[in-house]
Amino acid sequence: MTEQKRLVLHDLHQSLDAKMVPFAGYEMPVQFAAGVMAEHIHTREKAGLFDVSHMGQVILRGASYEAIALALEALIPVNIGGLAEGRQRYGFFTNEAGGILDDLMLANRGDHVFMVVNAACKADDIAHMRATLEPQGIDVQEITDRALLALQGPQAEAVLAALLPGAADMRFMDVAVMELDGAELWLSRSGYTGEDGFEISVPNDAAPGFARALLADERVLPIGLGARDSLRLEAGLCLYGHDIDTGTTPVEARLTWAIQKIRRPGGARAGGYPGADVIEKSMEDGPTRLRVGLRPDGRAPMREGVALFAAQEGGAQIGTITSGGFGPTVGGPVAMGYVAAPYAETGTRIWGELRGRRQPVTVAALPFTPANFKR
Repeated sequence: MTEQKRLVLHDLHQSLDAKMVPFAGYEMPVQFAAGVMAEHIHTREKAGLFDVSHMGQVILRGASYEAIALALEALIPVNIGGLAEGRQRYGFFTNEAGGILDDLMLANRGDHVFMVVNAACKADDIAHMRATLEPQGIDVQEITDRALLALQGPQAEAVLAALLPGAADMRFMDVAVMELDGAELWLSRSGYTGEDGFEISVPNDAAPGFARALLADERVLPIGLGARDSLRLEAGLCLYGHDIDTGTTPVEARLTWAIQKIRRPGGARAGGYPGADVIEKSMEDGPTRLRVGLRPDGRAPMREGVALFAAQEGGAQIGTITSGGFGPTVGGPVAMGYVAAPYAETGTRIWGELRGRRQPVTVAALPFTPANFKR
């Protein structure tokens, strides 16, 4: 068994009675003393602090931002060249089949790009970028001396602004650099819970003190992977390796909102990325399957892998659940999955096979809870 890496905040997590589990090669807190349900609700109502230091932090440097953007647009089908300085954008690497290699966040930091990628994919992502970008004069640097924290919830702004007053002036998807007690912090107003909040990159040596300063505020609780998963599921957000993967196109995943008009067919910088022909054809013709929200009847959650059918008995399988669990805010089970396109309309009644019996499920609109971003 491969030895799991430890986070910079490992000792802090243990002091807070964290239950640790292996995740993406790291020992990660799955829950703290309050428990998953309480952590979820606290984040929705106040503010939760997440340690996401397992994620990959990468800096790309080149002759200019424009040069970096031009090179990156050959790997990522979003408008990177038109991203304003001090702003961040969601995107994804694609393969030649139009599948998603990883999803990510990237920011225009003036003379360089700052990128956050998924933990399980970061080694492959960095190798992919080095192989394709470095021959073009772009330096790809993995950042290993910084932790990454996420402060999420409706009171996140007030909590963070008590330490960093400038944070209150940021809007959704802004990025900024601020200083606290001599440490340079990299902030983005973003997160993966559907709530307002921030992700903050902190030097390793300053991370424990910064985390303790946030947790000293009575409005903040430490939050583990369990509530992180239920929060992002209620928010209708994809988990890489589950809801999206190398065999899933952005069109099937309903992520084409992230492909701006300038990168679509007829746009000034259309195509030119791996799998563009597949993705553009699917955008034009419509996919054969689509990601949908799902509301199982009753109280029993339907989890990843549950097969979906059009009828209570007989017939071929029409889809599969890719994420599922109990939604504390919703007050019942919620799930996401893929169904054949004819069954993807909201309100459609289908069936999930649970322990050998088919139970009714309704196709639902996403997200299950409204987003509370500060626009």
